[in-house]
Amino acid sequence: MKKKNNKKIKFKLGNNLALWILIILGSFFIVQLLPNSLSSIEVGYNDYREYLESGRIDHIKYGQDDKIIFSLKNDENKIRKYWTGLDESEKDDWIKYGAKIEIAPKPGLGLIDVIFNIAPWILIIFFWFFMTRRMQGGGGQGGIFNFIKSKAKMISPEKLKTTFKDVAGCEEAKTELQEIVEFLKRPKKFTDIGAKIPRGALLLGSPGTGKTLLARAVSGEANVPFFTISGAEFVEMFVGVGASRVRDLFAQAKKFAPSIIFVDEIDAVGRHRGAGLGGGHDEREQTLNQILVEMDGFDNRDSVILLAATNRPDVLDKALLRPGRFDRQIIVDSPTVEGREAILKIHTKKIPTDKTVDLLTIAKGTPGLVGADLENLANEAALLAARKNKKSVSMIEFEEAKDKVLMGVERKSMVLTDEEKKITAYHEAGHTLVAYYTKNTDPVHKVTIVPRGMALGVTAQLPDHDKHNYSKSYLLAKLDVLMGGRCAEKLIFQDTSSGAGNDIEVATNIARKMISEWGMSDKIGPVTFGANDDEMFLGREISRPKNHGEGISRIIDDEIKEFIFNAEKNADNLLKKREDQLHDLAQALITYESIDSKQLSKILNGESLEEKPSEEEPTKKATKRKRRTTIN
Repeated sequence: MKKKNNKKIKFKLGNNLALWILIILGSFFIVQLLPNSLSSIEVGYNDYREYLESGRIDHIKYGQDDKIIFSLKNDENKIRKYWTGLDESEKDDWIKYGAKIEIAPKPGLGLIDVIFNIAPWILIIFFWFFMTRRMQGGGGQGGIFNFIKSKAKMISPEKLKTTFKDVAGCEEAKTELQEIVEFLKRPKKFTDIGAKIPRGALLLGSPGTGKTLLARAVSGEANVPFFTISGAEFVEMFVGVGASRVRDLFAQAKKFAPSIIFVDEIDAVGRHRGAGLGGGHDEREQTLNQILVEMDGFDNRDSVILLAATNRPDVLDKALLRPGRFDRQIIVDSPTVEGREAILKIHTKKIPTDKTVDLLTIAKGTPGLVGADLENLANEAALLAARKNKKSVSMIEFEEAKDKVLMGVERKSMVLTDEEKKITAYHEAGHTLVAYYTKNTDPVHKVTIVPRGMALGVTAQLPDHDKHNYSKSYLLAKLDVLMGGRCAEKLIFQDTSSGAGNDIEVATNIARKMISEWGMSDKIGPVTFGANDDEMFLGREISRPKNHGEGISRIIDDEIKEFIFNAEKNADNLLKKREDQLHDLAQALITYESIDSKQLSKILNGESLEEKPSEEEPTKKATKRKRRTTIN
């Protein structure tokens, strides 16, 4: 690495030296071309003849550069210069009018004259050399010939400090990748027994699950060079550039073997071939073809491993996924409770916390959150503690940060009128009561009428444990909860508002999937309609096939209505039976604005709350907006 740095320094010094030579030669050339205006004055022929015939010329010098230089009597400080095609008659007049004549000897060709004569050519040659080096990338990474080179960033082993200790929540993926690390460290152990080098590993998972972090950890554990590049950086508007960059990338990796190449978001170049409107001959497909060739053409002695990450494995070309190219497809899933606790421990290492902080409790209350979300949660808690001028973070800040991540940012500056606040309180109370008394639903975590995000009120539900599968009874209960807010408005105000718009939209989407995808309708049965065969370049709606007739469409629509109408009926019946509790809960929300699960139980059991209502009163004028209720 040091030798390369010395070469770069020498190259920069060479460029600077050439630049200074250009500046000196150019300055010298310009100075030589400038007329000596301070010591001479050019005059016309008529003025020259007038001076001569009047006898005012004292001295005349000629014989150099086809010009005469004369001085006037009693005016020796100024010299006149006249350019002429001299003939013999002029000389006779000089003698006639008494001028002193001096014939200047023609000088020999000196060093300065030689330099002056060849200076233009030297300037041209240096300028051509300078521009050529710039185009070849010698003057920076923006050269024309450097355009086809790979843009991958090489991270040396000395700079890689990420290891498997810095990764949590994906133990299965770490186990799979540990074998690749072992091979890069001790390849002879595998080759002696006849095992082949793994060509590549594809990391699959939702955004934020830690795919890139895992790739860096593999390189850090193996202590080998790490080349990282995005899939989008291969493709340019010029044909052939992407394939050239792929060749250059693999050539660099082989020079530093054993090494790792990591391509993030590989679906940018790895999508199905032949799916475009213009046929199969395009720049993206040529780039993909080159990747396929380079992966399959690995020499066993190269020890180059290709890691790639994507959250869209369904759009990747089959040739890219076959054994021999990506030998392993590693799922990086959302972390479990234990995984979330381990991730929080990593992200709170540098955050001072007090004794009240229980990371397991926080992990249990954040189902579905991935590593990036949990890192953001820990950072938000630290920011909240800093705003309060605290020296350590308590459980209060973590709870506030959790609510912020799950439900959105509080907008206390958005003031609701008393009527809007009352409607919002009964709406959220309706959701909460239906969720509390309906079986197979998630427990209510918190309910608030403080505007958060795009919602004027939020009823947050958190499951007791991580869910990976949903039953029909659970989904039907979720429909009941979604319709609870609208039913409460109808029951109390004999009217409905736009606040139920999001509830209806979510409920309709759930009912449609239950009927047309999950086979939960008795009339339709276990049949899928509206298969998702999207074309990558045609959009989701343009190319979606309609694989059923008008009769089936009508039955599906009727079933969706029936599912939602039944949910509305169930919610309405429940709220009518517990109208007193609905009033109590809505009044508590108006008074306290936010209620957690423990306070909810006290209110429904007829107990009074000990907490005092918030004294913070917003002062700005009320702003009317569409109310959206989010049910987690």
